[in-house]
Amino acid sequence: MSPIIAEIIGTAILILFGGGVVANVVLNKTKGKDSGWIVITWGWAMGVFVAVYAMGQFSGAHINPAVTVGLATAGLFEWGMVFPYIIAQTVGGFIGATLVWLAYKDHFAATEDEATKLAIFSTSPEIRNYPSNLMTEVIGTFILIFGILYLSSPGFIGVNGEMLSTITIEGKDVGLGLGSLSALPVGLLVLGIGLSLGGPTGYAINPARDLGPRIAHALLPFPHKGSSDWAYSWVPILGPTIGAVIAAGLFLIL
Repeated sequence: MSPIIAEIIGTAILILFGGGVVANVVLNKTKGKDSGWIVITWGWAMGVFVAVYAMGQFSGAHINPAVTVGLATAGLFEWGMVFPYIIAQTVGGFIGATLVWLAYKDHFAATEDEATKLAIFSTSPEIRNYPSNLMTEVIGTFILIFGILYLSSPGFIGVNGEMLSTITIEGKDVGLGLGSLSALPVGLLVLGIGLSLGGPTGYAINPARDLGPRIAHALLPFPHKGSSDWAYSWVPILGPTIGAVIAAGLFLIL
């Protein structure tokens, strides 16, 4: 499978699980109505697990522009592939959000609150303070990328497009994690971030997770939709990017 197609599919799987669990918890007349934050964080973690486990063999299953930028900054991914990966991830996010909308179409119609519906597609802060919101996303994404770099193999692709089991950094061979089982620690890492750091902003920690579904929110038809809150949309793009670069820089220093 093409790595680009794999990134589209992987990110769509992530959003189908993640957006789906939010829809199940917050929309009216669902089986999971009001089941809470623990259910939401587990749904997102399982989305990461399934996407990485299924698509990792083809593209590394970055499913997150912050992961792609972080790996490229650390010298573990080709810069020439960064932009195509980011486009694929954003497209996948849009597709995943559209599938959630189709699955819960009647429940969107049964829910009037505009903010509740937007929460299924994109993140928003509980206290809107842009510097604080940005810092929260930087911190959350920093620990995501730093953890990925040491816990697992998030898909290192060589010059010839080969998936590598080791790479050479400064003359030393470095192993690249646990193969397909890398999906498990990454999923648990995302679960921990959601439980510990998700409260202020909803832990986007992934620009494509926010931007692709936000575009879907703006384009899809359903009643009582309201604003897509584009005024906030730069935070879950810039914050994760900064956090990823800092994590990669520290990785190189260490």
